[in-house]
Amino acid sequence: MAEPVSVKVSGRYQVAIPSIARRRLNIQAGDRLLVDIQDGLLILIPQPEDYVAHMAGLHREVWEGLDTTRYLNEERDAWDPSASD
Repeated sequence: MAEPVSVKVSGRYQVAIPSIARRRLNIQAGDRLLVDIQDGLLILIPQPEDYVAHMAGLHREVWEGLDTTRYLNEERDAWDPSASD
């Protein structure tokens, strides 16, 4: 959306989501939205049906180029008191 779209709060504190936003985010009747407030902004986020599938692969770039087995073993050794003897 290039320009902000104005919506009106009803007497029951409801707002209608503009059609352009519904189309771009594929929001359907009955979908649930998460409401977040950040720095004085009201943010509506489509709630994923399956959080595990939604989060799969998140931040995978953090692990690129690392030997994950070696990293895991180093972390385990750091917590194992016998490893520092």
